[in-house]
Amino acid sequence: MERFSDEAWRATKGLRGAIDALPFIADLCAGTLSRPRFQTYITQDALYLGQFGRALAIAGAKAPDTAGLEAFVKWALGAVVVETELHRTYLGAFGVDPAGAAKAEPTPDCLAYTSYLLTTAYHEPWEVTVAALLPCFWIYWDVGKTISRQAAPDNPYQAWIDTYSGDEFGEVVEAMIATTDVAAAAVTPAQRGRMQTAFIRACQYEYLFWDGAYEQRGWPS
Repeated sequence: MERFSDEAWRATKGLRGAIDALPFIADLCAGTLSRPRFQTYITQDALYLGQFGRALAIAGAKAPDTAGLEAFVKWALGAVVVETELHRTYLGAFGVDPAGAAKAEPTPDCLAYTSYLLTTAYHEPWEVTVAALLPCFWIYWDVGKTISRQAAPDNPYQAWIDTYSGDEFGEVVEAMIATTDVAAAAVTPAQRGRMQTAFIRACQYEYLFWDGAYEQRGWPS
């Protein structure tokens, strides 16, 4: 049988192409992304990260063995440490107090995405949960590698590009892909279908998150 990761990656080809074509991604690559748009993104990403780490921790608690528990807890802590430092770098450069940013209100896209991941982690089987968590790793790595090959010289967002295109992050992504494939190999066809649905939905939220930051999409008043 085809690996779940290959099947899911193929199923999201069009969506991933749409992500690569987003104005946010194009401007980030060119180094022309406006400071307000990136500031919105990095502030919301900091909020997202806190909830994503919790979802990873829940997945670890649901893991079928000790190795899975250890891996997800490690990834949760690693994501918090590495990405929080990245957030501090850019928030500081923009003159934004990290403590104040942590108190910011999540945008509709951020709240929808984190709510989806936490609901999935709490209520769905472990296999569906890992499928929902995978795109945050894999899409970022894919976008990071693509941008790294095309980025403008002296790009002001080079630290972001380096983080998500680097070998260290890539190793985590490959381990997460392998974990998801192992999980998918032990489920029924119906459960595998739920895994793919979860993977696609998370990819759609990745699109909305970046698009929302670029459009400065907030709550209606």
